[in-house]
Amino acid sequence: MKLYSPVFENTQTIPAIFTCDGENISPPLHWSDVPDATQSLALILEDPDAPSGVFTHWIIFDIPAIMQGLDREVPEGGHYGDQARQGMNDFNNMGYGGPCPPQGEHRYIFTLYALDTLLNLEEGITKETLLEAMEGHILEQAELTGLYAKHEENDVILEHELSIERSEEDAYDRAVHYDEKQPEADAEIPGGQKKAG
Repeated sequence: MKLYSPVFENTQTIPAIFTCDGENISPPLHWSDVPDATQSLALILEDPDAPSGVFTHWIIFDIPAIMQGLDREVPEGGHYGDQARQGMNDFNNMGYGGPCPPQGEHRYIFTLYALDTLLNLEEGITKETLLEAMEGHILEQAELTGLYAKHEENDVILEHELSIERSEEDAYDRAVHYDEKQPEADAEIPGGQKKAG
């Protein structure tokens, strides 16, 4: 199984638009060679270099096996389409929270899991709950690592301007993807935050 993105190569820099320095939206992701027995997919995004330990930036699970990727800018909130759900990240939000390192360059690891079952978990779960539920059901997994360090303000502005024109690579066939305009979860989850990674 392979996991990749049209907007950054493995072990290369994640564009600032997908971070807290930019628009903090999720990047488009593609995958291929998913096992035939796959019933659903799950994705976790983590920063292993965060000062407080591994920092969870994104949890999304029960992704239909028919899907071949995630569109750019998956909406925040618990639901994504009719089936997929999002968990709680370490910013205490449901959905994607982009790279936001306090200093230095950090690694951001996207891990995709092919599962032999549909988990049917509630939205807003933690990474620990997801990992426990996936135990014994993982058919295969794939990783994509992006790098990010704080940008100078001018660099961020330039990247934002360049991002207005989406490349042909980013405009891939959406027939097997959900529409980007999905309803967000109504409830906000209060609570503190860990130091960002």
